[in-house]
Amino acid sequence: MIGAEIFIEPGQKPEEIETWFLQLKQAGMNVTRIRLFETYMRKNDGSWDFTLFDTAYLAAEKYGIKVYGNLFPATDFTDLGGLKFPRDDAHFDAIAEYVKQVVPHFKQFKSCYGWVPVNEPGVGHFPQEQFAVSKYEEWKTAQTIAEYNSQGYDRFDFADERFHLHYNTWFLQWLTNEILKYQTDAIIHVNNHAIFKNVAEYDFTQWREFLTSLGGSAHASWHFEYFNRQQYALAVSANCEIIRSGAGNIPWFMTELQGGNNTYSGFLALCPTAEEIAQWLWIAIATESKGAIFWCLNPRSSGIEAGEWAMLNYHNEPSDRLMAATAVTHVVNEHINIFEEARALESGINILYTRESLWVEKKLQTGGKSYPGRDEGGVMKSAIAYFEALSEMGIQSNFKETSEFDFSKTDYRGITIILAHQISIPSKYWPLLTGFVANGGTLIADGLTAYYDENAVCLMRMGFPLRELFGADVLEYKAIDNAETLQMGNTQLPAYQWKGLLKPIVAKAIGTIGNDIAAVKNQHGKGHAYWLPTMAGLCSRIVNDYSQLNSFLSDVIDIQAVAARFNEPQPGILMKTLTTTQGIVTVIVNESTHQKQFGINLTSPGNPVIWFANKGGKVNGTTINISAEETMVISWI
Repeated sequence: MIGAEIFIEPGQKPEEIETWFLQLKQAGMNVTRIRLFETYMRKNDGSWDFTLFDTAYLAAEKYGIKVYGNLFPATDFTDLGGLKFPRDDAHFDAIAEYVKQVVPHFKQFKSCYGWVPVNEPGVGHFPQEQFAVSKYEEWKTAQTIAEYNSQGYDRFDFADERFHLHYNTWFLQWLTNEILKYQTDAIIHVNNHAIFKNVAEYDFTQWREFLTSLGGSAHASWHFEYFNRQQYALAVSANCEIIRSGAGNIPWFMTELQGGNNTYSGFLALCPTAEEIAQWLWIAIATESKGAIFWCLNPRSSGIEAGEWAMLNYHNEPSDRLMAATAVTHVVNEHINIFEEARALESGINILYTRESLWVEKKLQTGGKSYPGRDEGGVMKSAIAYFEALSEMGIQSNFKETSEFDFSKTDYRGITIILAHQISIPSKYWPLLTGFVANGGTLIADGLTAYYDENAVCLMRMGFPLRELFGADVLEYKAIDNAETLQMGNTQLPAYQWKGLLKPIVAKAIGTIGNDIAAVKNQHGKGHAYWLPTMAGLCSRIVNDYSQLNSFLSDVIDIQAVAARFNEPQPGILMKTLTTTQGIVTVIVNESTHQKQFGINLTSPGNPVIWFANKGGKVNGTTINISAEETMVISWI
């Protein structure tokens, strides 16, 4: 399903609303989302008038457009994102009454496809409302004493963070249950947002229990602070992989992609290019998204976003961005049977993050001089660095919260876990990671990985619990002002921010900084663990040079076993690969400023057929010729 949100507000004429649904139809699109503003339905006397939104649902019926109804209880006119939590008991009851009025009314329309209970849950801080404070006290009373107590050391309890995680899930599930009271077979979908900062608030494994599908919002102007514009396609790719992992066994669907221009809204004022629209949409589809909805089709006329974000111009004519999305939609529709069964090609490489690392990093901020490795964001940027390095090799790696990884198997040969500066490794994962390597897995850890437990207590002097896994101890970490060199055979990795001085116990020293042992390899059972206690990944990202990091990764991971990859790393280019029962489909995006020619390596290359190339890209055998900012979709079936 591909579409764009239609923004409904008072002042719009019925014929104009119908025009927007016709525009979706003509673009080959079949889905929209509508914000169901309570303030535009409920009158001052307490009665309800649904006429404005009925017009939209009827127009959707006329043109065969599916509608996700986004619940939007009364909120301030200046509130861009809408309700996140109830303010108090009275507000909680008012939300329930709103759902009672809205769901039974709109479910009668044939165009009513599903519901979004909350737009963009996640607030980035502990909720302050009276209702939340009351729930917090109830929650704390019900908590049991944790079995692991950091060996009796005084510690943070991270109760605020753990409650916030619980509270997001509780409220989302309550809203879902309220919807199901009035429509028992309702499709329930929700879109997280600002994933690289807010992900620690989301318990996706719990959400799977009551959602029909998981979604997300990916807006360059709001959400991509950790990336520059030449990396926005990479940002969308990483965003999609995090959501795909979170969704697990339920479908996922990109609920919002930026479709138009910003003037005063957004942290950045920008307008996506037609090329970027194609890149972002194809990347979502190639990461198993069941489609995407652009925010939005028509510009709203009032509010902070007045005149912004639209894919239509002010004369209701398609912009170059809508025409770009239309071109993608036509290709998807032409090959719909292939895309519906396609799955992301599994590389066996898993970049894991822990929400506890994000909590600890945020808790320990004390101000002072800014350092990329210890500023808030260092944990996530380190993980992104390895994701980007592998993307330059044409490899799509999994991007998972550690709880989403399957530790239940007995054979992990050919599987790799990367822990990039994951400063907190909770005690529950110590035996799981050790067992992963013992059963044939490969583990790579860099930065201050495992420096703390889940309570932010330093593990380095507590009989290091991962000594068996890594085969070594850290004698100490030293802060370093300038990047140094971690010499590992013929590879020279950057040592940055801190360097850990290692004492091998059973591990083999494989890297040095000057005369100090600074990297080890340990065979444990059937697998190997590599420990590089310096920020090699983040520094590679800062200097925009992954050549040495990729050299190291190629030495320790069986890259040759990956069924689709570039013959050699290609900075500024990424490839997503879908596998089907008939063969594979590759999506290649050139984010660089230059035309590129390179080879790709496929385990089972079929006959290449270009399905999409928006700047005349060509393929000759397995050699790709792609222009700057171009997206190519190639079938190898």
